[in-house]
Amino acid sequence: GRDRLALGIATLAGTGYAPVAPGTAGSAVTLVALWLVPFSPLSLTLTLVGVILAGLWAGSRVERVLQRKDPGQVVIDEVAGMLLSVLLLPRTPAVLLAAFVLFRLLDIVKPFPAGWSQKLSGGIGVMLDDLIAGAYTLVLLSGSRALFGWPR
Repeated sequence: GRDRLALGIATLAGTGYAPVAPGTAGSAVTLVALWLVPFSPLSLTLTLVGVILAGLWAGSRVERVLQRKDPGQVVIDEVAGMLLSVLLLPRTPAVLLAAFVLFRLLDIVKPFPAGWSQKLSGGIGVMLDDLIAGAYTLVLLSGSRALFGWPR
């Protein structure tokens, strides 16, 4: 029941079981959704809030079920980070591609306080580092657009 639902949510319907780079796979699925779904600013914000809440619950539950901290197959955190990375930006191909590359880089490098946040337990520890990477991505892309007019 609930464990299966939590696994479905946390793995983005199995995307997290990709044999190579499951986090990148989860980010790529989100990238495609951001391109195909005509989100308004409000619907994107509400979707982000829903994903965060679902991720907090599912992340905590899946950690208990699998008895591992932040298991690799959990990719709902990448979904949240990608959504946040473009929250205030136009979803053009250039913006989406730049957000994808920069978000993945920052999610891997984990600039402060993202690395520290992984020490937190449960869903907050699962979700927070990716939300930090998404926030950094949003700030950097917004700054790049303001200063250099790129990405358009």
